[in-house]
Amino acid sequence: MRFAVTKVCGGGAKARAGVLHIGDGGIGIETPALLLSTRKGLPSFVSCDLLASLPLPDSLLLHVCPTHFMEGPPLKTISNIGGLHRMLGLPDHILVAAAGDSIESLPSSEATNKFGASFDTPSGRRLVKPSDYMELVSCMKPNLWASLADEAPAWVTEKRNKISVDRTLRWLDACIALDTASGTNSFGVVVGGSSIEQRRLCATEVSKRNVSGFWIGGFGFGENIDERCSLLNAVTDCLPPEKPRLVSRLGLPEEVLEGVAAGIDLFDSTYIYQLTMGGFALIFPIDMVERETQNGLFDNDGGDSTKINLRATTYRKDTSRLVDSCSCFTCQNHTRAYLNHLLNVHEMLAQILLEIHNTHHYLRFFRSIREAIKVGEFDLFRQQFVKKRRAHIAAAVL
Repeated sequence: MRFAVTKVCGGGAKARAGVLHIGDGGIGIETPALLLSTRKGLPSFVSCDLLASLPLPDSLLLHVCPTHFMEGPPLKTISNIGGLHRMLGLPDHILVAAAGDSIESLPSSEATNKFGASFDTPSGRRLVKPSDYMELVSCMKPNLWASLADEAPAWVTEKRNKISVDRTLRWLDACIALDTASGTNSFGVVVGGSSIEQRRLCATEVSKRNVSGFWIGGFGFGENIDERCSLLNAVTDCLPPEKPRLVSRLGLPEEVLEGVAAGIDLFDSTYIYQLTMGGFALIFPIDMVERETQNGLFDNDGGDSTKINLRATTYRKDTSRLVDSCSCFTCQNHTRAYLNHLLNVHEMLAQILLEIHNTHHYLRFFRSIREAIKVGEFDLFRQQFVKKRRAHIAAAVL
């Protein structure tokens, strides 16, 4: 894996653009970028043939969860097939493995012990030891993998945060020792809960290990917005700038912008999945940079809302597209009224079409962020986006 920072915002800002290369001569993935969440290796409602319709190369990054494969084909069978790339029929995609997610493998802090991390799965609570985890990684053969970690929620004591950091560092050393490549394709996980001191300690210690990047975990477990901002900045200040940083469970547009402002390069979240399951479609404007930086100003006209609920009766006779400027398959071929019908008669095609659109739209959002950084307008981009969202929420309340 090779990573290079190509642009850093001036004036002491941390937002940066970069390029991630996997393998010799591999396609370069521009960052900041999104890892698409998967269930057993594929997005929940998008099959292999439909993946090709998503924007390339932005859609090549997939987050796979090794614990999803604890129930299913034997690990030896997956290994004999040639790993997940061969089994899933995705030879060109970049698979990034991490133990937990927010869909089917939720970290269970209270059940985690000194032997391994505990996860709540559809088949019950499972304790995963470093040796078990690395056996999964070895058979799956992902491009990159994150070490096993003890993620603690924000409300635990300082003592529990210290235990979390100690366990995570010990498991990182165990995972690297069991890895045939000695950790050269690994992401070291940074934890510490809501303790800035423990976060800094963990980040400093992980950066001393032979890892290719950093997976910042432990967010989305009860911390408030102000805490999150200070914790993110405390961690990134301790990490070497030449290696990529990935944060998990920050998926809302405002959260992504906050992460980018703190110097994060990669994002892993289930935001698109949650939207799709709820019947929501993203509609917020994402071409601000391309359209308005030509004049040096952002246009305040137009819609301010982030998403629409297509289950609502107001869309029953709406023959317009989800987003007029969107080039995805859903917007080019179907109307809001048709999606409203599919949702209300519980057709799975509704989720398929929604996930195609939401994924396409959100990847374009990340592309706009990269363009804003390149032209030195990220701070303005972020301020205007948040301002529009707050204005829309205030108008909805009134």
